[in-house]
Amino acid sequence: MYKKILLATDNSEQAEKAGEYAISMANSDGADIIVLYVIDSYYLYALPQPDLREKMDEQLREDGKEAVEKFEKDIEEEKCAGNCKNVNFITMIKAGKPADVIIKTAEEEGVDQIVLGKSGKHGMEKFLLGSTAEKVVREAKVPVNVIS
Repeated sequence: MYKKILLATDNSEQAEKAGEYAISMANSDGADIIVLYVIDSYYLYALPQPDLREKMDEQLREDGKEAVEKFEKDIEEEKCAGNCKNVNFITMIKAGKPADVIIKTAEEEGVDQIVLGKSGKHGMEKFLLGSTAEKVVREAKVPVNVIS
């Protein structure tokens, strides 16, 4: 049924739950999972010094790489316990506004479904859809599963 699933991660607990869901879907269908970490670099443009922007961008990219690798390892080793043989993980790290990057990547990669966590927030905001998830749900051209 699904050949490619885009899993957006922000290294939160919600994203981990979304990963578990994506794996169950992919494993039953033998689909690829694109694990996408988006560096929210939009605010970097407000920094006045180019060298500071560059250093911050490098650090955010390194953080993103570590987060994607950790996420993939944790999901594959701990959650799958060796049962994800039908799943092919593809990792991507991109920069920009998260919702825009998720939607654009889904279109470019020709995914069948997007899976993401509802929000990494706490308290009363737990019951609300996060702004990234909301925009993806409204604008994506493929089905979106928001996991809470």
